[in-house]
Amino acid sequence: MTQSDAVEDTSNVAFFGRTYQEALNLTREARDYIAGNLGKDRGSESADVRLASSCEEMRLTARMTQIMAWLLLQRAIHEGEVPRSEALKAENRLSGQETCLGDPPIADVELPPRLNDLMARSRALYERIQRLDAMLDA
Repeated sequence: MTQSDAVEDTSNVAFFGRTYQEALNLTREARDYIAGNLGKDRGSESADVRLASSCEEMRLTARMTQIMAWLLLQRAIHEGEVPRSEALKAENRLSGQETCLGDPPIADVELPPRLNDLMARSRALYERIQRLDAMLDA
């Protein structure tokens, strides 16, 4: 390994570590929001908002599950626990694009601000991971 390879490897590990920590923190934040939101504020929301919120909370969960599964596999590969060839198998690729990137099931419903924030941040992270996953094909 040359010195430039070592520097590149270190920057990849640092990048991965930050991305993994961001995903883990967002997963925890989403979990806490969903767990704390059940019953709270739901009584004052309209039926459309409750339904849309529930659907988007499920989409948030799906996004974070896909992201964390992909990142955990990449971490296992990097640690040498899993062969690199596993990353290219279809069942180990980032999936769920139709659900994770689809349009809201109910249009023009104003979701609670914190849910909107979690949805925007999780989508941006999912799209970033999607680009990283696509780089495996290059």
